Amino acid sequence: MIAIVVSVLIGILLMFSGLIFQKSSQVQILAIFGSIALLAANCYDLMLDSRDVVSYFDMISFDKYSSTFNVLVTGCVVLYLLIFKKNIADIGKNDAEYFALIFFILCGAYLISSFTNLLILFLGIEILSIPQYVLAGSDKQNIKSHEASLKYFLMGAFSTGILLMGITLVYGATGDFNVTSEQFLNAIQTSNALSYIGILLIAIAFAFKVSAAPVHYWTPDVYDGSPTPITALMATIVKISVFLGFIKLFHLSFGTIGSIWQVTISVMIVMTLLFGNITAIFQQSVKRMMAYSSIAQAGFMLFAIFSLNDTSWNGLLLYAVAYTLASLGVFAAITKVKDYTYDGFKGLGKRHPVLAATTVICLLSLTGIPMTAGFFGKYYLLTAAVEQGQSIGIVFFAVLMAAISSYYYFRLISSIYFKEGNAELNSEPNSFDNTLYIINAALIIILGLLPGLISVF
Repeated sequence: MIAIVVSVLIGILLMFSGLIFQKSSQVQILAIFGSIALLAANCYDLMLDSRDVVSYFDMISFDKYSSTFNVLVTGCVVLYLLIFKKNIADIGKNDAEYFALIFFILCGAYLISSFTNLLILFLGIEILSIPQYVLAGSDKQNIKSHEASLKYFLMGAFSTGILLMGITLVYGATGDFNVTSEQFLNAIQTSNALSYIGILLIAIAFAFKVSAAPVHYWTPDVYDGSPTPITALMATIVKISVFLGFIKLFHLSFGTIGSIWQVTISVMIVMTLLFGNITAIFQQSVKRMMAYSSIAQAGFMLFAIFSLNDTSWNGLLLYAVAYTLASLGVFAAITKVKDYTYDGFKGLGKRHPVLAATTVICLLSLTGIPMTAGFFGKYYLLTAAVEQGQSIGIVFFAVLMAAISSYYYFRLISSIYFKEGNAELNSEPNSFDNTLYIINAALIIILGLLPGLISVF
């Protein structure tokens, strides 16, 4: 609970810091120290909540899992700000507001991770989403950024309407917003058509937010048009936060309705993996490839909903962190190169060995190569499905899709190391940048060797 308050206070402070500080570097330092303070607040919450569940009027509940997730996602934001702070400041003149919006996004993420009431879930999603609409259009000199913001806002508003309609129908069927109450659970278990339709609408709205098929169509244009550091935020921190809300909702209540939801989720998994991976193969822009890749990665994270056991919960935490670290590393490389097509990366290995090597480690993790965090993230999620006694066919299909994804990831690796060229950079990475890239890659390898470091159950 302390972290929620601190995130809002830091966001408000950053909003007005632009009036106090004349230099952008001062605002950047304030944002970084603010994120570190927020990480400390989350660690304090974890120490309190690990002893018992802390509930606030049966609307917000902090347990060890949600508090652990908050610590991890905040730690990723600290790394994100360190890597992209200058890129964020270069987007426009209102850099203080951009940093403030990032902290408001974190506030929404904390609400999503700790909800027990459908209204709090809705509030968290909106607090998370609205700043994104602004940030997507923050590059005033780029018409594609304006287009991305408008498209994201219109599609987001549409999904919000679907979510509200779903919540309304579920409330009409259960008579309660508290997803853990006995009244709510009894009503869900004796489901009728009203609650089924409501749950389906909520699932569709969540699928939109996490870029899952068949409502993923906004993702490539929005990710491609948004400023690259904002795309990195949307594809990582925002996506994994909404995923936790999606999974928690099914774990707390909707998972009790039987096999119907498993059929729906399995169809969603197949469509998401198939479309994301196949379409990514044909992209020439690395940034757009990462957009389709994020769709495919969502297909793997959906396995956590498909299984709903302790292995899947631990697997989701590891996968979320692994995916975030790897994506941040690749997007960091995209911000450095002038031309973010595959041709723009040719010769990067010879010209900038540190940036090239760390980018390759991130790509290997996204592929799921052993000794990287991404491998064990995929392994745990697929193992959870097998332990649950689910169809082995969908697990084999996921493995096949992972093999297909290696084509477009290794295509970029080939451009970096095995194609002749002279990759041009927007700016030369300094020693501090290289240190951050190495730390990011080292974390991926450490979690690949010691995946048990991220475990709750």
